[in-house]
Amino acid sequence: MTTPQLHTPRQNHLLAALPDADFATFSNELELVPMPLGHMLYEPGTQLRHVYFPTTSIVSLHYVTATGASAETAGVGNEGVVGVSLFMGGDTTPSSAVVQTAGHAYRLDRHLLQTEFNRAGALQRLLLRYTQALMTQMSQSAVCNRYHSVEQQLCGWLLLTMDRMPARELVMTQELVASMLGVRRESVTEAAGSLQTAGYIRYRRGHIAVLDRAGLATHACECYGVVKKELGRLLTDVQQGPHY
Repeated sequence: MTTPQLHTPRQNHLLAALPDADFATFSNELELVPMPLGHMLYEPGTQLRHVYFPTTSIVSLHYVTATGASAETAGVGNEGVVGVSLFMGGDTTPSSAVVQTAGHAYRLDRHLLQTEFNRAGALQRLLLRYTQALMTQMSQSAVCNRYHSVEQQLCGWLLLTMDRMPARELVMTQELVASMLGVRRESVTEAAGSLQTAGYIRYRRGHIAVLDRAGLATHACECYGVVKKELGRLLTDVQQGPHY
């Protein structure tokens, strides 16, 4: 009989970094919610009602064009929070957020989040530090999409996904990967085929298994290293505890 997975807000690294007194002020208001694959947390132009702290899920932030085309600008896992617009001065955003890896998250009402943020305490400082890391990821994503091959982008995307979760196999269709990278499905098919031939991954029926992480790293562009370093700096600060 399978043991049910235990959930706790402290599985999210930002929430885990908060001093107990600060966390206690809103911990009872955190709501555990399932995050099914493909679920849209918010669409462009709609008012954000909650922020989400992923624990076992990964959320993809997309920019959507007027024609309906989209590309991922950043991913958010247990290292971060979805909904930075709510504490950066706006209630809406031109981007969308969709669940790329199913799991769970804790959500918090926007009014409660804004109240805690405006207290200018530990939560505010952690969220601002995370936002800096998120901006680095978005900037690097723009460079990567412009100058690097689909195969390089796919390697980096897979590596970042592996960094956020312990599993070595993803439930992910090529259509969804193509949407996230902002490329044609055929391009993803070709890139995935090359990586599978090289023995780095195995792809079948919507499942991507990473067989050789080191091999993927050798084929990823420098963008993965830049993003990993910035996220690593954030996580190091979090694991060592806040410096106040």
